[in-house]
Amino acid sequence: MAYDKIFTEEELISTAFARYPELEVCREAIMRACDALETCYRNGGRVLLCGNGGSSADCAHIAGELLKGFLSLRRLPEDLQQELRKSGELGELCADKLQGSLAAVDLTAQGAIIAAVANDTDPRLAYAQQLWGLGRKGDVLIGLSTSGNAENVRCAGIAAKALGMVRIAMTGETGGKMGEEFDIAIRVPSRHTPDVQELHLPVYHLLCAVTEYRLFHK
Repeated sequence: MAYDKIFTEEELISTAFARYPELEVCREAIMRACDALETCYRNGGRVLLCGNGGSSADCAHIAGELLKGFLSLRRLPEDLQQELRKSGELGELCADKLQGSLAAVDLTAQGAIIAAVANDTDPRLAYAQQLWGLGRKGDVLIGLSTSGNAENVRCAGIAAKALGMVRIAMTGETGGKMGEEFDIAIRVPSRHTPDVQELHLPVYHLLCAVTEYRLFHK
């Protein structure tokens, strides 16, 4: 991928809302979520993600944008490059190609533990059980549910609250129960599942882009 330009935060935000003006109703919640992500990462935290079906695919997408360069090349600091180069040819490759990373965990991708929880305890706890082991105070949970009522995502939210994590819900316009329970609720303006999922995409692209800019270029 070619990284031709670093867009400013103002450019990222204005472009996103110009392309998707219907998301204006979510602007405050989106910006609060950006602030929560910035705080999390500046304090050494990580983001954990969960959802079902298409929202599970969105979790993988979000994690991918956070773990490597998204809109801009995240060069490693020179001291880390020099340390990597000490390991010879492959070290040179790592120094030249590795990029700064924002820690993100897709809880929907862990098939073995999901199956074990579903079989041994209760399938609604598949994400909460992972979060209980991986989450820490100050981390962020992003839970996606078009209805806002997915019980396995809500259970993850309950566990996250107990651990002192910030919980961001991405839902349709009603917000469902997650809209009441989570700390920040981004309610995109539709109740039709495919339309909600289509609007979630520009929302999380903006979250990732603004967070990248703040952490690597601000």
